[in-house]
Amino acid sequence: MPKDFKTRIKIKAEMEDVFAAFTNPFTIELWSGYPAKMSTEPGAPFELWEGDIVGHVVEVEDQKRIVQEWYFGPQEEQSIVTIKLFPQGGNKVQVDVFHTNIPDEAYEEIVEGWNDYFLGPIKEFLEIE
Repeated sequence: MPKDFKTRIKIKAEMEDVFAAFTNPFTIELWSGYPAKMSTEPGAPFELWEGDIVGHVVEVEDQKRIVQEWYFGPQEEQSIVTIKLFPQGGNKVQVDVFHTNIPDEAYEEIVEGWNDYFLGPIKEFLEIE
């Protein structure tokens, strides 16, 4: 039975920098340490961590929302990631992540990945004083 994951973090940074950390391949490479293929064009494929995460872009609303489908091999339901960005004033951005239909066998690894390899490093990278 697939599971869903939801989390929220606040990042002290400009909205455009937070958005770029999720959508600009050069920025992604800076915080992740790996080359990235990423686009804001609907239908475009993406690849992170040398193919550990692959999928395609569903929809992007500039500096507001990113929707992606992540591939986990054959599964009935699409695994959809929705990232929403909310300005919090004073150079802060709230990031809400909602990831649906994560296969049971991948759930723990995906949750750890979101926290330790995705959101944590983005926050650290952007909040360097």
